[in-house]
Amino acid sequence: MNLLATVLPWAIGGFALALLLNAWRLLRGPSAADRILALDTLYINTLALLVLLGIGLGTELYFEAALLIAMLGFIGTVVLSKYLLRGNIVE
Repeated sequence: MNLLATVLPWAIGGFALALLLNAWRLLRGPSAADRILALDTLYINTLALLVLLGIGLGTELYFEAALLIAMLGFIGTVVLSKYLLRGNIVE
């Protein structure tokens, strides 16, 4: 049996569980900083899940979607953090 075929469903399940836990922290987080950190971790776990699905299905479309989410997630985290620190986004 192929090792990748054995490990891939377990890895996908682990990242799906991590997504659920991140969503729980995003909804329940006691402060805005906790929610921003949960959102950042949520998109990183989404990236990992998309890459694993791309490997499992053998298509490159998921890698392009992961790259797009990575760029938008980084910009979103920077903007939310700047808003939390300064109260405005544009200087």
